[in-house]
Amino acid sequence: MKDYIFKLPMKVRDYEVDVEGIVNNANYLHYMEHTRHEFCESAGLSFRDMHCRGIDPVLSRVEIRYRKPLGLGDSMVSCLNISRRGPLFVFEQDIYSADGTPVVEGIVEVACLENGRLSRGDVLAEAFAPYLSKES
Repeated sequence: MKDYIFKLPMKVRDYEVDVEGIVNNANYLHYMEHTRHEFCESAGLSFRDMHCRGIDPVLSRVEIRYRKPLGLGDSMVSCLNISRRGPLFVFEQDIYSADGTPVVEGIVEVACLENGRLSRGDVLAEAFAPYLSKES
């Protein structure tokens, strides 16, 4: 497992699996979104507070590679790193099974709207400054 700035342990719940007993592919996007929300909150910016201030991070692009399926009751660790590319925040998000096997590799690009207009996301950049790696 690589080094990450944020890790979130999770467990597969019964309603996340399909008839075959494996996690439905869309749920990995939910896991990654939940991890970003928890990261933002740990950095002092909850999504509710951001929205109340007129700041709305929105997805610009998602790239995901499925490596190994998870099943009911499996434990996982959802990890992320963050960098900037111009006005975009780029999240490198990976999920590992409990034994460290890669499950999902993802790149998520997020733009920032302020009061409904596209911005450079300076408020977010300030909050994320201690976590940002060099530009990609």
